[in-house]
Amino acid sequence: MVGEEPGERPGGGAWPRERRTLVVDEVDSPDSIPAPYALLSESVRAGVPLEFEPHTHRLHELVWVRGGTMTVRLPDRVVTVPDGYGIWMPAGTVHSGRTTARAHLYDALFEPARSPAVSPESMVVEVTPLLGALLTHLQIDGLAQGERLRAEAVVFDLLASAERSFDLRVPRAERVGPIVTALLDDPTDRRTLREWSALVGVSERSVARLFRTHTGLTFSQWRQALVIHHALSLLAEGLAVQDVSDLCGFAQPSTFIAAFKRVMGTTPGAYVADRES
Repeated sequence: MVGEEPGERPGGGAWPRERRTLVVDEVDSPDSIPAPYALLSESVRAGVPLEFEPHTHRLHELVWVRGGTMTVRLPDRVVTVPDGYGIWMPAGTVHSGRTTARAHLYDALFEPARSPAVSPESMVVEVTPLLGALLTHLQIDGLAQGERLRAEAVVFDLLASAERSFDLRVPRAERVGPIVTALLDDPTDRRTLREWSALVGVSERSVARLFRTHTGLTFSQWRQALVIHHALSLLAEGLAVQDVSDLCGFAQPSTFIAAFKRVMGTTPGAYVADRES
């Protein structure tokens, strides 16, 4: 089922819902794939942002985008999936997600019983031109059995964890749950650690310790990384660095550029140029 959200407000994803977002609250997917085949590939271009409520599949899933960015929320982390990358999720993985307006969404489902071992854990996959072309080719109806099986075999050969991943661990401690939820809904919320601690009734020391224990980052580092993940989606929509800096709450672009480089290892301009190439 799909509903339209005309305004901008927090949703079930990882930041404020964009205008004209189509909310998919029930995902209809097959429970199995007819033998002897192992995968089913499909794609959709909605022309508006999509938001998928939390759900699972009985099949393994590889989902990726072209021309935009997707954000996927897993139980223990948030993953930003830019153009050229995808995320592999084993059967039964609870997840939700959002795509930006310009994203062309691709999805492949894999029959566990006929899928060679890929990964028992969710992972980011680089969707190379060859892998993308094969999965797109497999969308064609009426492929001869031998042709389809050969293409599927090469797909499995190409599936591997990407060298870099755009994910951020999410604290799963109940005591800081309200803080995590609020910041996922709005990463630009500038309340201080003291204010957040007072909100949840937990000492600053304990909040700081829980973030460090569960994510390996200080509270400040985690929040800044979350803001940069939000910035990736804005950059994917073609916004200028100055505009993204403003929307992410930075006082000046130079501060944003420095923060972006600390998290991503490159500047926003270089990141965009690399994606476009």
